[in-house]
Amino acid sequence: MPWPKVTITIDSGEKKEALAPCIISASRSTDIPAFYGQWFMRRLDAGYVRWVNPFSGKPVYVSLRQARLFVFWSKNASPFLPFLREFDRRGINYYFHITLNDYEKEKLEIGVPPLADRIETFLRLGAMLGKERVLWRFDPLIITDSLSPAGLLERIKRIGDAVAPCTERLTVSFIALYAKVRKNLQDAGVKISPWDDKSRTAMLSGISALCRAWKVPAVTCAEAESYDRFGIAHGKCIDDALIGRLFPYDKILMEFLKKNNGAKDKGQRPACSCISGKDIGSYTTCGHQCVYCYASTSPHCAMENQRRHTIDSESIVI
Repeated sequence: MPWPKVTITIDSGEKKEALAPCIISASRSTDIPAFYGQWFMRRLDAGYVRWVNPFSGKPVYVSLRQARLFVFWSKNASPFLPFLREFDRRGINYYFHITLNDYEKEKLEIGVPPLADRIETFLRLGAMLGKERVLWRFDPLIITDSLSPAGLLERIKRIGDAVAPCTERLTVSFIALYAKVRKNLQDAGVKISPWDDKSRTAMLSGISALCRAWKVPAVTCAEAESYDRFGIAHGKCIDDALIGRLFPYDKILMEFLKKNNGAKDKGQRPACSCISGKDIGSYTTCGHQCVYCYASTSPHCAMENQRRHTIDSESIVI
């Protein structure tokens, strides 16, 4: 749905027209909690961010003052935890999607902390916020010549046995081999195996069995095919049903949900079921260096972007 527009005063003192979204996505494009927490808090105080369209290069100002909900994606929320008390003090609504994968042996996520540390952070976050506001992602699902579906399921089980009591959802998806992803994998010398019907069935059946044992439902992210036969439904990362359950006291947010009426975000992939939320991140700025990521770049460029954004700026772009 089109966001309303407001007039804001930017850091230079100029007046600018800005989008005024009700829901902010922070972010599908980069890991703000891991790398840009201080920047985010400065922009929260300033009341706006400057977002640059990755396709047109056109800058867009986004007001944060009207936002009623922030949805965070992260693989390492540890640096962000100290800011959550301030969020609570300000009465800000928020929840997290935390990706906990185990591709350490394959070196597919070069820049993430050790898995044990990431699990510990997940448990701390779950204890702080409650399991309904900390949602687990094992995403994407990848197999190689040396990592079979059975081996991948064993890794998912080890993580799930630790974190299942602190979450109420597992989100999964199969790797999407965009042209950029293929190039990143090739450049890294990583050879992955294709998901055929047999391997998909083994994986989904296994995930379904694990989730029944944990009493944690599994959903998919942006998968066109239905996996209802495995008890795995289409998921929404920005989820109107979840939001309505978590924040029923926020009348403005509830009115937005009613007006939106479950309509999907037209700016996302066709198979994405999320409702509308304005993303404020930028491609090529994440330091996790995951070789399968559509938003990633070279390790040098990503780390240089992080260094340059230790100073104040309106947007996470160079």
